[in-house]
Amino acid sequence: MHATGLRYRYIIIFVLVALKLLLTEAGLLTYGICQAGCAAAWVSCNTACGVVAGTVTAGAATPACVLACNGAQGACYAACAAMVLTPTP
Repeated sequence: MHATGLRYRYIIIFVLVALKLLLTEAGLLTYGICQAGCAAAWVSCNTACGVVAGTVTAGAATPACVLACNGAQGACYAACAAMVLTPTP
């Protein structure tokens, strides 16, 4: 094969790889799995505090443990939000 033919072959391969990189999907599946993990951790955290998840309103008498669980859940969901923009094949 001539050098020109090899050069064109490499150019075609490069263009195909570049197009594949442009066609990657956002990490929606990863985002959903992350959110499910955050929710499961939040329920476990509330159970460890001795309350049923979702039954406590944030008021003056809310236990500090429950507020800590809610704060951790918010941080977890914020970390998941970054995963939406992460390209995955």
